[in-house]
Amino acid sequence: MGYSGHGFVVAEAAIVIGMNLVYYADVKESTINPFHLEYLGFEGEDYFRGWEEDFNYVLGIGDNKIRQKLAHLILSKNKEMVNVIHHSASIATMITIGKGNFIARNAAISPLSEIGNFCILNTGSIVEHECVIADAVHIAPGAVLAGNVTVGERTFIGANAVIKQGVKIGKDVIIGAGSVVLKD
Repeated sequence: MGYSGHGFVVAEAAIVIGMNLVYYADVKESTINPFHLEYLGFEGEDYFRGWEEDFNYVLGIGDNKIRQKLAHLILSKNKEMVNVIHHSASIATMITIGKGNFIARNAAISPLSEIGNFCILNTGSIVEHECVIADAVHIAPGAVLAGNVTVGERTFIGANAVIKQGVKIGKDVIIGAGSVVLKD
């Protein structure tokens, strides 16, 4: 679901880990189709044929609010969303992870962390021990969450931002690229 910039990154990772991608859905048919997928249409239209098929769904939408809204639509249709976890990601065994997440190339998640649903942990991001990431969060490339950080729903943490251990970030927050966050 979604087939532009972020969707291309997710599609490539899905293919690398052996998923069989055949279709994509988006607002309109893409003029760029690097993975030669068949266009299913737009999921918001009544005639969207994807709801009638027995597919697993992959989220390729970068915008947190749109991704969460689409995920809820998929769930309302009793469809299954799968995680795409790049094989180069380093993930501890003692974590909790929801559905519909994308964990990119070289991302790292340390023990006792909790990742909600519909999240993006982008390229080279680091989530240290005991972090709690709510639904629909996007942690951009190179961002670092030190231990025991809590991040609220739909929050965006910009590229190369650093969040000090123990900090609590609310929902719908935007942390700018390169920021250093020392307080809640």
